[in-house]
Amino acid sequence: MSPGRIPSGIAGPTRSRTYVVSATITIETGVTVSETLANLMQEDRSFPPSEAFTTAANAKPGLHEEAEVDWLGWWERNAKERVTWFKEPSIVLDDSNAPFFKWFSDGELNVSYNCLDRHVEAGGGDKIAFHWVGEPGDGRTITYADLLAEVGQFANGLKSLGVGKGDRVAIYMGMVPELAVALLACARIGAVHSVVFGGFSADSLADRINDASCTAVITQDGAWRRGKVVDLKGAADEAVAKTTSVEHMVVVRRTENDVDMVNGRDIWWHDLIEGQSTECAPEVMNAEDLLFILYTSGTTGKPKGIVHTQGGYLTGVTTTSHYVFDYKDDDIYWCTADIGWITGHSYIVYGPLANHVTSVMYEGAPNFPDNDRLWQVVEDLGVTIFYTAPTAIRAFMKWGDEYVERHDLGTLRMLGTVGEPINPEAWMWYHEKIGGGTCPIVDTWWQTETGGIMITPLPGAVATKPGSATIPFPGVKPDVVDDRGESVPLGGGGFLAIRRPWPSMLRTVYGDDQRYLDTYWSKFENMYFAGDGAKRDEDGYFWLLGRVDDIMLVSGHNISTTEVESALVSHEAVAEAAVVGRKDEVTGQAIAAFVTLIGNTEGTPELLQELRNHVAGALGPIAKPASIVFTPDLPKTRSGKIMRRLLKDISEERQLGDVTTLANADIVADIASQAATSTTDE
Repeated sequence: MSPGRIPSGIAGPTRSRTYVVSATITIETGVTVSETLANLMQEDRSFPPSEAFTTAANAKPGLHEEAEVDWLGWWERNAKERVTWFKEPSIVLDDSNAPFFKWFSDGELNVSYNCLDRHVEAGGGDKIAFHWVGEPGDGRTITYADLLAEVGQFANGLKSLGVGKGDRVAIYMGMVPELAVALLACARIGAVHSVVFGGFSADSLADRINDASCTAVITQDGAWRRGKVVDLKGAADEAVAKTTSVEHMVVVRRTENDVDMVNGRDIWWHDLIEGQSTECAPEVMNAEDLLFILYTSGTTGKPKGIVHTQGGYLTGVTTTSHYVFDYKDDDIYWCTADIGWITGHSYIVYGPLANHVTSVMYEGAPNFPDNDRLWQVVEDLGVTIFYTAPTAIRAFMKWGDEYVERHDLGTLRMLGTVGEPINPEAWMWYHEKIGGGTCPIVDTWWQTETGGIMITPLPGAVATKPGSATIPFPGVKPDVVDDRGESVPLGGGGFLAIRRPWPSMLRTVYGDDQRYLDTYWSKFENMYFAGDGAKRDEDGYFWLLGRVDDIMLVSGHNISTTEVESALVSHEAVAEAAVVGRKDEVTGQAIAAFVTLIGNTEGTPELLQELRNHVAGALGPIAKPASIVFTPDLPKTRSGKIMRRLLKDISEERQLGDVTTLANADIVADIASQAATSTTDE
């Protein structure tokens, strides 16, 4: 069997599973010995694609091999087949100033045109682009022709304010249709959008406005969140007061809360577009012109403005969308992310629209007014492809199967996960309870920096394993390496690195080329370092182990928090777990676990000990948690990310860091009080 593939002829899922303890891989480096990551867990269940799915799939077996024979030629073919160019590129990759790579650098295009005009011109204007569902129960159905007209109007409105090619525009909104319109309008006129997630604080918004010298801000009066109004305009006003570059603020009326409008600076969206033509000629853009900046957290505390350009990014997201999500003409596709994150940019706006797909956009929280809200939407709209985060899946598990069982999810034909590694038991619950045991699951690994999906099963061509992102997307070349940059043998763990450029890659950190070099290209020669740990099993499948910063050093062994969390969640009583390493005088670090239980399960001392022994039995005594805290919830951002930094502060009894971005800030004090009484190993 060739590495990275499981033959599609395997009959039925293989359900046996074992957990094994293996020695940490060691690499001799002179007199010292340097360790990679301990590989503690093995998953043997596998699910090959059905013959029927493979027959109809966009990606057939053999696509990976085809791409590898001539990877540059493969990307060139996709760029020319999937993107409409005003001037077709003759250059594929310019690596003369590596790692400042350029893709299709003499090509000219417009991303908005690719998402809208070409479909309407081909007679596809009546197809629905978005089913928008508002949290209070309102909604809209928006066709491609409708969306093109709204984008044209708003683009003309921006131009009337003096916004043009190269200007930076900050967008601070909830999940309303105008958010997608704003992105596409900026792309249409060549303005650079910088979307700031609506859950971020005024200070976070101000930092991003200042870093990019944004001249305009687009926001709304308020956003609905669990039946309450989030005052976005007030936060935007507070942020802009700390900036000097903003000349205009455009405000969408959504919740009709009282807001202050600054004369000469602020204008209502509906007033701006009134009387504007629906036709706006798309700006001709070079493939390497800036499309957007999206900020991601940095270790120094200053966010990094990740720069993405036009042609390579669009090639990457339209190609990955086509093959990974296996779009068909009648699909109803739903990515549950927020457009404030890269997932929303790539797989709510640009990728699906470039593929002429019908998508769902939902405004509110997944558990409002009840825990079955998402399943109600799936049933009502006949969703066929559902793409969400492992954090959400574990929340669904915790709430209980009864919320799923209220609804008919029979229209679903494919599922996906994104955002962090998914533990095998959550994968199996998703497969059985949401997918009915028949839907392929595409577990995708990628980052803000990569722009598009990098490691993933292709649903008609690759067998899946619960918890594994499986193999690289065609044309992409990741590797697992030791600290010298040498490939770790199959079965071992190490650092996840990318050995060659790809079209949708970041181009730099905005305004800071040196930070780009230092952050992504300094650890290993001629390789992009993703910041994540990973392992590969004997079949060459990739297993993501989380951020290297989260790796725990316990008695000389580098242990992934992801594996310990997965072992905990494999216990029938556990819905979700977060693990951190805390200082320990004896072992260097001790494993501290925070656990939420399924349903009404009681967190007793007996269960605590049972869980510690369960982890030891699954991963070995070295991985047994020193302490376990039972908690009804874990501290999470509005995007669903667990704030392990705060859990580490709690474990080490330090002053807690900033909690302003949490969706559930009240839980932090509860966890801290419970942690004081947790049981610790002798």
